[in-house]
Amino acid sequence: MTSQHDFFNRRADALADSDIDLQYDDDGFLIDDGDSADGDQLDRAERAALRRVEGLSTELQDVTEVEYRQLRLERVVLANVWTDGTVEDADNSLRELAALAETAGSTVLAGVTQRRSRPDPGTWLGSGKAAALRDIVIAEGADTVIADGELAPSQRRALEDVVKVKVIDRTALILDIFAQHAKSKEGKAQVELAQLQYLLPRLRGWGESMSRQAGGQAAGGQGMGSRGPGETKIELDRRRINSRIAKLKREIASMKTIRDTKRHGRKVNEVPSVAIAGYTNAGKSSILNRLTGAGVLVQNQLFATLDPTVRRAETADGRPYTLADTVGFVRNLPHQLVEAFRSTLEEVGDSDLLLHVVDGSHPDPESQISAVREVLSDVGATDVKEVIVINKADVADPEVVDRLLRTEKHAIAVSARTGAGFDDLLALIDRELPRPEIRVEVLLPYDRGDLLSRLHQEADVISSEHTGDGTHVHAKVNPSLEAALEAYAV
Repeated sequence: MTSQHDFFNRRADALADSDIDLQYDDDGFLIDDGDSADGDQLDRAERAALRRVEGLSTELQDVTEVEYRQLRLERVVLANVWTDGTVEDADNSLRELAALAETAGSTVLAGVTQRRSRPDPGTWLGSGKAAALRDIVIAEGADTVIADGELAPSQRRALEDVVKVKVIDRTALILDIFAQHAKSKEGKAQVELAQLQYLLPRLRGWGESMSRQAGGQAAGGQGMGSRGPGETKIELDRRRINSRIAKLKREIASMKTIRDTKRHGRKVNEVPSVAIAGYTNAGKSSILNRLTGAGVLVQNQLFATLDPTVRRAETADGRPYTLADTVGFVRNLPHQLVEAFRSTLEEVGDSDLLLHVVDGSHPDPESQISAVREVLSDVGATDVKEVIVINKADVADPEVVDRLLRTEKHAIAVSARTGAGFDDLLALIDRELPRPEIRVEVLLPYDRGDLLSRLHQEADVISSEHTGDGTHVHAKVNPSLEAALEAYAV
């Protein structure tokens, strides 16, 4: 069964209801809407300054004497092989692929879905449907086909031979988005590593211009001693890519040491940590901004922010804790990215509380929850206390929100746009963070105000009384503070 979706002629439904709309004046400058909930959006103007404009092209009409390169938005047709699930599942998958393509800067023209028990081992779609896809590409004037799955190198080449335009798969598309949005040194290294690991098995030679090894009967019967000038071009590329992968792994390992040192410092100081994780575009950065005023970039895009952000926050009674924003997840997140970002995702596994953010306005939020939990399981973050935070409750279907609140053991509904539910969220974080449990009774001399200050900052003070000999305190403390107070125990 093949169906062409006309809704791809407009903006993908997954991004239709925007939480953040960018407004520009007549000179093209970003207009500040005055909403301070997300802090100072210093990165948004820079991102917008490099935005791709639909219709912009430097393609020349007369190229008889000019060497040129087309510079325009890629015009793409989407293709999906539907092997299981319902029609709604297939449509949601194609809509998400459209949103990914638009985030990468493409213009989506049409979408095709084929019902099969399994993808064709040759051309992925099957020869007949691949020919039909070729007709759609010609009719729409497309220059790229995006497959909603990971294609084997042979499948991609075979499909390109049929449709006569460039073919990329879902994994390559996500890697392209990550390459556009990574900003930090660590993020860029992680994305490059994932790209090279994806590229390595897909290298291939082109034409007769490359040096080829010869020898044996297969080389025209010339026998031994007739080898070419040495390594082939493709073998040189493989060796260089392997060398670059090894170097990137060493660099990321050194960056991981720095991250581990910072994390160890927070543990030594007994600072609790809260990690924010969830599906891409669920509103993780908006929630972090609302809780801390971090000013992290917020845009209605998939994978708008990739670099992890750690910010300090305090409970209502003044106890400090850290909030860590992580990279967003997606269905079938490429395993190369999971491995490359493993050191970053370990922030989730080492946290004391996980805020799992879910887009309540999404057509199928349960599938998003399952996809995120699958990735969390891969990085060993299954033992952390999880709270489902249903975001965008102001635009979500109330029945969907109620269903999630009933089915999930620990769940809360909020809106990062309006601030609704954030008082309850802060109270929940206060309740769930680990508290000191060692009960002590000390008499602190008046010249040890430093210890009294630590008690009020790090401990739960039950009672405090000023006496003639010093300050008499009953409190619950952590192990490190207990050792510092041992000399003054009553």
